[in-house]
Amino acid sequence: MNFNKEQQEELLLILKKRFEKNPLRHKGIVWQEVQDKLTKNPQAYKALYAMESTGGEPDVVAFDAHTKEYIFFDCATESPKGRRSICYDKEALDARKEFKPNGSAIDMALEMGIEILDEEQYHFLQKLGDFDLKTSSWLKTPNEIRKLGGAIFGDFRYNHVFIYHNGAQSYYAARGFRGCLKV
Repeated sequence: MNFNKEQQEELLLILKKRFEKNPLRHKGIVWQEVQDKLTKNPQAYKALYAMESTGGEPDVVAFDAHTKEYIFFDCATESPKGRRSICYDKEALDARKEFKPNGSAIDMALEMGIEILDEEQYHFLQKLGDFDLKTSSWLKTPNEIRKLGGAIFGDFRYNHVFIYHNGAQSYYAARGFRGCLKV
């Protein structure tokens, strides 16, 4: 999708308002510097629009001084609505013979131009607020677990972050995935 100037400005306004409303997520980061970086990266608009339109509510959560990249995570309170009821990856989707979900987390993230959060990123996100109190989110699964047919997901219950496992082909109405975009 190509964005015209009006669409870019509308998305930037949404992101700026969210940035201003949640200052604890990005201490020491200046919005104008984020906006300047976004303006130089047209691909970022496509990914951020996909994150926003599927209910992710992307927000800046960090700046990587080494790579000079701003890091956006999906910060919706619950796993994004437009990305639920999906299995983990294409292999898992293909393995299902009946009642196939509409897609997979890994493929959807790839199509959106983002990466699925890993376990470390998920723990970091949970330090910024309470996320996935009623839902859960697929997480990037280590190869040794995936080779055995499993996948991991996380949620937040009883004031604690839990990381669980499931068959990668499973899917639930309350499980989606959260993404990361580096700009």
